[in-house]
Amino acid sequence: MTHVIGVDLGGTKTAAGVVSSSGEVLMSDTIPTLNRAGGEAILDATAALIAGLVEGAADAGLTVSGVGIGSAGVIDAVTGSVVSATDAILGWAGTALTAGLSSRLSFPASALHAVNDVHAHALGEAWLGAAAGSSSSLMVAFGTGVGGSIVLNGSPVLGHRFVGGHVGHFASPLAVHDGRTLSCVCGGSGHVEAIASGPAIHEAYLRFGGSPWSAADTRGVFALAFGPAAAEYDAGAAAGSADDRAAASRAIELGATAAGQAVGGLINILDPETVVISGGLADAGELWWKPMEAALRQELLAPLAAVPVVRATLGNSAAIVGAAKLVLS
Repeated sequence: MTHVIGVDLGGTKTAAGVVSSSGEVLMSDTIPTLNRAGGEAILDATAALIAGLVEGAADAGLTVSGVGIGSAGVIDAVTGSVVSATDAILGWAGTALTAGLSSRLSFPASALHAVNDVHAHALGEAWLGAAAGSSSSLMVAFGTGVGGSIVLNGSPVLGHRFVGGHVGHFASPLAVHDGRTLSCVCGGSGHVEAIASGPAIHEAYLRFGGSPWSAADTRGVFALAFGPAAAEYDAGAAAGSADDRAAASRAIELGATAAGQAVGGLINILDPETVVISGGLADAGELWWKPMEAALRQELLAPLAAVPVVRATLGNSAAIVGAAKLVLS
């Protein structure tokens, strides 16, 4: 039976696993991403992570035939290089990802394949997760940022310049405050990510008059909005005032509405068989999900009214499984 390594290389951590041809993750490990140390240091650490898993697989009588990588940044899937990346990983842009790992490991370059990590995530969900069995699926992830991928017949649509999937970076009518568009981390303004990401919800909470002492981050905003149950999520939220709680609820509803509008518009354009919503906000509960889906449904053209919109199911293993599928395919 063929076994491969799937790698999920993100801005804060890198996870990898030995994956069977059926998609089962048999063993896995995680290391911090050396995101301030530069590309070569990250390649060294990632290669050591992979080598450890290959050794563990050998000890279990398993042979590993290749490595698939889902990585942060815009990834040229033909050359296996990082076209561009944000400062979340310093010195990552320009890194020869697959060639660099090949030179550090016992695999030829042809046995290594790489795509952007959100594409890998979507491919995992399309293969074995929430969109399994669908001929086409749209996955949108809402968390620290906003990203997405459309998977057609088992392959993610990467785009001519490998930039496909940056669904957080088109205009949202709600990304405005006091008549001015909100700044986006990409350098533009008025984008979906500027109003619908996790950090954007915290920023909206502060704009609405919420106290930073009651909610220091997005998790704190949700804790406030949960009201009497807040202590379950953040004991400090119990000190929040009624105004803080109102600001938190308003910020969450705004972010969720912007998210739903954006996904609804994408559905109108792409007409996927299945829509998968992923990321930390999708896991935050009905407080976010209900207004998100209501806004999404309101956007849809009539023939799309019944499109399935489901939560991702594979959790942290999705990108590992999807990255492995790159090689298994």
